[in-house]
Amino acid sequence: MGLALVNIDDRLIHGQVATTWIRDFNIESAIIVNDAVANDPVQKSIAGLAVPGIKVSIFGVDQFIEILKKTELKKVTMVLFTNPMDALKLKQNGLDFAYLNVSGMRFNENRKRLHKNMSVTLEEKEAFEKLINDEKIEVYMQTTTRDEKTNVIELLKNY
Repeated sequence: MGLALVNIDDRLIHGQVATTWIRDFNIESAIIVNDAVANDPVQKSIAGLAVPGIKVSIFGVDQFIEILKKTELKKVTMVLFTNPMDALKLKQNGLDFAYLNVSGMRFNENRKRLHKNMSVTLEEKEAFEKLINDEKIEVYMQTTTRDEKTNVIELLKNY
């Protein structure tokens, strides 16, 4: 019970997350932590459509920090971020995890491609380095549970 998976995927809950991560980890509850999504009524209304039967909650970063101070995760839970800065802030403010998976960070004009499914900005690279070096978190890139794991520290060398 409790926290089963911490994942970064800027697509949030979509087919791959629903059919592999949620199923293979027997996830009962998914928590999306992102300020923009928490303030977007459209994204909030569609967030759980890909995973019927799973409780999907959406919180801003600071809001979830406050919730963690008062509440314990009781169901088998996946916490989903869109970026490593939010994951780092949560780690530093009470979310206890030792492993972070990256299943997707899409390429755009502001990001450098490190893997076919992982592109980062300088700020994201630095947040990953802090998670790995300062917080001692194991961080791997794995698109689905059926794909090979790649150590993110190795990918960051290509930045």
